[in-house]
Amino acid sequence: MLNINAVKAHLRVRHDQEDEYIAALVEAAVQAFDDQTNRKLVATAEELPDPVTNEVVLNKAIEQGALLLIGQWYSNREAVVLGTIVAVMPQATNALWGPYRWVNIG
Repeated sequence: MLNINAVKAHLRVRHDQEDEYIAALVEAAVQAFDDQTNRKLVATAEELPDPVTNEVVLNKAIEQGALLLIGQWYSNREAVVLGTIVAVMPQATNALWGPYRWVNIG
């Protein structure tokens, strides 16, 4: 869904040795978006079902939130990093993804 080359450029990775790991981070970030927003992320509008329910098409804000989250995971591979403030998710990612949260009332 996210282009691996764009993700590697964001991470400033110029080798192929970690492509499998980076692909796993991308998959986890998409899953995190789905879980945090109660939405189902799809790559293009052609993939939206009819009728549309909680699906949402990947856009620049969603992608940027995913890149920020992937960057944090790539740089901090441990659950806790000493000497820093611990947060569940970067605030910027929450700000970018928050408007897409799906609340089912009914």
